[in-house]
Parts: sequence; C-alpha cells; structure tokens
Amino acid sequence: MIIKEADDKKPAIQWLQALRFRPDCKTETKKRIEQEIRNIQAGARGEEEAAYEMKVHWGDSKNWMIVHDLRIEHGELVAQIDHLLINRFLEIWVCESKHFSEGIGINEHGEFAAFFGGKPYGVPSPIEQNAKHILILKKLFESGAVKLPKRLGFAIKPDLKSLVLVSKGARISRPKAKVDCMDVIIKNDQIFKYIDKAIDQSNNPLMMAKIIGQDTLEVLARDIARLHKPIAFDWTAKFGLPKEPPTMPSAKPEPPPEATKTEAAAPTPEAAQPAAEPEQKPKQKLICHSCGAAVGYNVAKFCWFNKPKFGGNIYCMDCQKTASAA
Repeated sequence: MIIKEADDKKPAIQWLQALRFRPDCKTETKKRIEQEIRNIQAGARGEEEAAYEMKVHWGDSKNWMIVHDLRIEHGELVAQIDHLLINRFLEIWVCESKHFSEGIGINEHGEFAAFFGGKPYGVPSPIEQNAKHILILKKLFESGAVKLPKRLGFAIKPDLKSLVLVSKGARISRPKAKVDCMDVIIKNDQIFKYIDKAIDQSNNPLMMAKIIGQDTLEVLARDIARLHKPIAFDWTAKFGLPKEPPTMPSAKPEPPPEATKTEAAAPTPEAAQPAAEPEQKPKQKLICHSCGAAVGYNVAKFCWFNKPKFGGNIYCMDCQKTASAA
C-alpha cells in the first residue's frame, strides 16, 4: 500500500526556469541554473522508475507499506530518503535511488564514479549516504518520535536494511576484489527478486515473533510519513540573485517642437488655442489572468515563452498548475 507519494518537482523547475529568463541573470548563472534543472529532472526520473517497480509488486498489498520522498529532521540532523518499504516483520528497507544514465563504476576501495560522455567523474558514495539515513532513522525511533508496536510490554525495534537502486538501463562496473556492501547495489527491476530472496534465506526465528497485524503496520507507516518536513528552497539566494529583478527604465517623452517665428507672429485661430496633450495610456500592470493577483516580471516572461500552454495569457505560479491555453 502506498502511504505517501513523492513531492511534486514541477514548482521548483518553474521557479528555476523563471530565474533563467531574468534580465539580470548572467550567462554563467544561467548555466548553473540549467544544470540544477537537469539534476532535478534526472533525480525525479530515477525515483519514478523505482516507485513504479514498487507499485507493481506491493502497491495493493496490505502486508507492505510504501513511503516515497521522506524528509525527516532529528535535532540538527536531516535525512532525505527516497523510498521506505516496511513489511509486517518490521523490516524497513531504506532505498536510495540514483539515475546514472551512463552507469556507475566502483573501485576496490569502494569509491564511486559516474560517467558523462564516456568519461568518469567522482560522485559521493550512495552506500555511505544511505548509512547516514539509517542512523538518523534509528535515532528518531529511539527518541520516541514514532510510537513503535509493542509485544509483552516491550517496543519492537525495526530492522533497518539498506538498498541502492540504479536505473535499469544503467551499467554497473563492480570491482574484481571483494568489497563489503556491494550486494546492496541493484537495478530497479531487481528489487522484488532481491527482497523476496533475502526473506526466504533469513533463518532468524525471531522474525515470526516480531510479526505485526496489517492495521498496526499501516498506523506505523502513517506515523512515519507524518514526520515529513518538506523544505522550500530560496533559489534566488542560491544563485546570488536579488529577490526582485531590476526595474527596466521607461523612455521619457520628447518635448514638443518650438513654434516658428512666422507661426508666432500670425497665429491661426486653431494655433492660438493651446494644443491638447496626447492622452497617455496607463502603465500596464502584470496581473494573473485567472485570479487577478500581481505577477512579477520573471513569472510573466515564463508564461510568454510558453504561449502554446498558456495562450499568451499571464498566470501566477499557483494558477499555472491548472492553467492551459483556451
């Protein structure tokens, strides 16, 4: 059963795209923003691929609870967990999802490298990253922030297990020498087979003693999901831009030409009357076509660059989610 879906990444991408079109955004900053957008999109694709495999195998099961995209805080510690799989044996599979389009390589020291254009570049170890997530989860359970099921008056401690999920189309180059924890790196389409085999091979007699009911399992999973604390990024600060884009200077009207001496000496009846000042059009306000709220220049420009979707109209960021060209 799916308890929590992944948070929507589209608002963040829309913010970044709007920043990219700001007049004060320099070329180097634009490149950094474009890379950030690619990173978010790649991460979302990897998480979606893994989430689909979980939905196929456990989405309708009441013996398994699935929590996607969980951000938890414990004191000053923060864990951003891609997926949690919880079963009635109180096993919690903590899954770190990675999307490496060209694959990853691991050397005999457990160091990771990804590939771009066939060339390797170093990346942090997802195994160590997930180990930190598990440690923070343990501290969270020990603090009593989550009410754990009890047996004979004692709380049943969850068994936390690590998995690193890689895109099923990616290449995994493993070291020839034996390195600890390499078996936890699997492709997304292997997750059901891997976990099913791990459960079958477990000879721990305490597993049956720890089994909990389906209702208890769901309550536990929902208690964990309620700890989710999404973060709102200050993208303008991250890329060194001011909160508001600079105001574009408006052109000053030219003064009317001076009257000639002839016109001044013999004015016609019409010329004797003061010339009417040209009617000035009010300055156009940038407002949302749907709700009428004021819209910033960068948001308006994003709508103009997406005319097929918005029909040339301007929408605020909230209304963009439901707006479409008429």
